[in-house]
Amino acid sequence: MPTRMRFTIWRTLATAAVAALMAAFLTPAAAHGAPRESRPVYSYADAVREAVWVDTGLDGDGDGKTDRVAADIVRPREAAEQGRKVPVIMDASPYYSCCGRGNESQNKTYDAAGNVVQMPLFYDNYFVPRGYAFVGVDLAGTNRSDGCVDVGGRSDIQSAKAVIDWLNGRARAYTTRTGTTKVQASWTNGSTGMIGKSWDGTIANGVAATGVKGLKTIVPISAISSWYDYYFAKGAPLYDSGPDWLSDYVDSPDARTKCAAVQQKLVDEAPRTGDWTDLWSERDYVKDASKVKASVFLVHGLQDLNVRTKNFGQWWDALAKQGVERKIWLSQTGHVDPFDFRRTAWVDTLHRWFDHELLGYDNGIDREPMADIERHPDQWATSTVWPPRGTQATTLRPATGSGAGVGTLGLRKSTGTETFTDNPQLSETDWAAQIDTATPDKAGFVTGPLTDDLRLSGSSEVTVTATPTTATAHLSAVLVDLGPDTIRDYAASGEGITTLTDRTCWGVSSTGDSACFKETQAKTADVDYTVLSRGWADLGNYASDLKGFPLTPGKAYTITLDLAATDHIVPKGHRLALIVAGTDKDLIDPPSTTPTLTLDLSRTSARVPLVGGAAAFARATAGSAVEAAEAVDAGTLDGVRAPLNAHRIP
Repeated sequence: MPTRMRFTIWRTLATAAVAALMAAFLTPAAAHGAPRESRPVYSYADAVREAVWVDTGLDGDGDGKTDRVAADIVRPREAAEQGRKVPVIMDASPYYSCCGRGNESQNKTYDAAGNVVQMPLFYDNYFVPRGYAFVGVDLAGTNRSDGCVDVGGRSDIQSAKAVIDWLNGRARAYTTRTGTTKVQASWTNGSTGMIGKSWDGTIANGVAATGVKGLKTIVPISAISSWYDYYFAKGAPLYDSGPDWLSDYVDSPDARTKCAAVQQKLVDEAPRTGDWTDLWSERDYVKDASKVKASVFLVHGLQDLNVRTKNFGQWWDALAKQGVERKIWLSQTGHVDPFDFRRTAWVDTLHRWFDHELLGYDNGIDREPMADIERHPDQWATSTVWPPRGTQATTLRPATGSGAGVGTLGLRKSTGTETFTDNPQLSETDWAAQIDTATPDKAGFVTGPLTDDLRLSGSSEVTVTATPTTATAHLSAVLVDLGPDTIRDYAASGEGITTLTDRTCWGVSSTGDSACFKETQAKTADVDYTVLSRGWADLGNYASDLKGFPLTPGKAYTITLDLAATDHIVPKGHRLALIVAGTDKDLIDPPSTTPTLTLDLSRTSARVPLVGGAAAFARATAGSAVEAAEAVDAGTLDGVRAPLNAHRIP
């Protein structure tokens, strides 16, 4: 049995009496002194498995009846028999039947009575023996729930909020989907923590933004904070489809027969022009950050090209302004769950987080560093706060260099112009690989080799003044670390991980629900450069983030591109580059024309969050470093492959 195998299979305690005796000694109500860790004292084999249907109060499918959402529950039987009320860990998802959860795409399975047998992921196996209930909620319009999927809107959010209301005695639930027998959650104290990756974590964000009472903490993993920013970047479309495609992807067969009106609304109110509508306002949780009362443990991959990192950056910043208790993990991966890139530490940390937030244990996790950041594959560093103290937005300015499109980057304002022509067949990897070569498709600006490490931590902005030759134009801005490194290969199919055949076990297995999951390891690539942040915009949104306008060829326009949040150290000896170009292939869609754009460098700049600010940049580029950039001729550089041309789902 592998040495890393923890809690390989928790063997059911010999008798219920033994379980009850252990519970009496190890649960908070009877423990001697303050407990610091919940222990697996309850029988998973004997856990109560039940389903309830919670009334959402909405009639999304228009059938004249309020919608009920299915909530499958696994909870410790002994706790209920002893009159002990337990907290709840909840994952509300649209994927429990159509698509599966986790690296092994697990679905819910049921017994003949309709009670859940397999609950995807390890949460129930691990936490139910430790005195938690686990609740898996089918979003409206999916699996066994009524209603319609509205992709992050009122129906999605109410699906989970209504369950929290029921857990706290404020909503009605029934023993069947259509029956009249009511059921109460007398077994819980109502304290709830929501967790989930991608769409599931997005629901956690949205429910927290309602301020619902009883929600104590959320753990959003690779989650969306504003659905507009999933589909668009200042008018530039990130995908060739909208939320209607996603709704149809997860709709249950019943929902597909009833939800045509909802589907049409998702088409009509999400125009491919990228203009902001009321639909996007409803799905913007950032604006409601002031309502958040729950603590937040946020996890995101810094190379996530599905739910791009602007989503976590703006959410984090908004929560910080409200003084919300926060913790964050940032990995080198793409769209990957921490269970699959840092498993042992993740389970330990999540366990301690829930113990602290839901059971009130003083285990010190709230006094530990706020941030864990992966610097190299499987090598992690911490920050007491994030972004670190002393981080300052620093204005960097491009200047012309030794050849067309091969410029320099420094602190001084310059003059001159650079010109490039949009080539939708090229991406950020093509631009970075040719950073030291004049090419017609990009303008690059590079420091000399740094004389000291330079850390970027937070979100950047790039303001450009560009004159187009056509009535439409899309822009990309990319920050690149130029220098050799070994990184996680986020562009490979596993987005930075390789799945192995060996399994490790995390909790208690039962017939039909194994707690054992395939191990993973880092998938790495040796590179000459690393793209560390990106942003995009439709130049037609120059006058407003909310609406685009036709361009007048030959007229100059100024627009600011929001670059994705990051935390990256550009090491001594490496160079920092800013690239401005047109369509970033497979990351934004091209415009309807093929423009040539001329940048006014006196009115183009990047505001970059540097630890130590302008002084740190000046030290790192001291001497003749900037001038030396013109002499560097590294040839064609190797990086990860171009981004996958795949239809991504959150």
